[in-house]
Amino acid sequence: MLAFIIRRLGQAVLVLLTVAFLAFMLFQYVGDPVTNLLGQDATPEQRTQLRADLGLDQTFPVQFANFVGRAVQGEFGLSLRQGRKVSTLIGERFPATLELALTAALLSLLLGLPLGVYAALRRGHADAQLLMTASLLGVSLPTFLIGILFIFVFSAHLAWLPGFGRGETVAWGSWWQTGWFTLDGWKHLLMPSVTLAIYQITLLMRLVRAEMLEVLRTDYIKFARARGLSNRAVHFGHALKNTLVPVITITALQLGGLIAFSIITETVFQWPGMGLLFVQAVQFADIPVMAAYLCLIALIFVAVNLAADLLYVVVDPRLRVERSTAGH
Repeated sequence: MLAFIIRRLGQAVLVLLTVAFLAFMLFQYVGDPVTNLLGQDATPEQRTQLRADLGLDQTFPVQFANFVGRAVQGEFGLSLRQGRKVSTLIGERFPATLELALTAALLSLLLGLPLGVYAALRRGHADAQLLMTASLLGVSLPTFLIGILFIFVFSAHLAWLPGFGRGETVAWGSWWQTGWFTLDGWKHLLMPSVTLAIYQITLLMRLVRAEMLEVLRTDYIKFARARGLSNRAVHFGHALKNTLVPVITITALQLGGLIAFSIITETVFQWPGMGLLFVQAVQFADIPVMAAYLCLIALIFVAVNLAADLLYVVVDPRLRVERSTAGH
């Protein structure tokens, strides 16, 4: 197990270095930070002095090494648009994005998993067919269209829920501002989180159904039935447990995807998270913010996937035996 963790950590470091290199290339080939900071009317002396202050007069390897060293410390310089430290901007916006993504992920698990099991066990029935038809709509409709429809119906027409913003938040800990503990926060959170979760719910439901049907056809399930076990024990004690390995994979990837690709949802609902910050950075060619966002998203994906790999062993003991045998 220790060798497996060390190997996965080595792969994670390699992935993060690759992403850091791609993010660093933005500084080299997208825009000119000196011009963005000083403007077109700066004198050559001012431009030369600023390039020296930013370290842009050094060689490429030295600049990249300095970039990685600062990134490890969470420092990406100043925002070219706002003139503030990028780490401060990310720290202000990250709780909102994480709150939105975790709420959407929780909705996905609470709805997608039981609906997938139900659709598998009720295969061929009208209600299961209706669920699968509805899942096609959830997979096919783009997120921005779902968000706009929600705003039109529940905000503009019925006036039940607010159509933009985050609402009232309260402090939870030293740095976390959350709307989970206020009614106004939940009113603002409901539509964006459901919009973000719909695709994940339908994807998870279809995956669980397909895996559950595959497991129910295996020999050990037939043997379990032959031993006289109840349907409840067969379905939830044997079949569902062996369905969870691919589900963990997809859930881990989707959690990272919810954080990374909440850009559209945050833009539609003007949710003050990292996605909206990234869109604004792209519009103004704010390279430090873009680079920080790419590195942070890569770190989240790597951490979530490493956690998923460790969960495999907990869920399926056969993997523990296989890795032990491979090690010997």
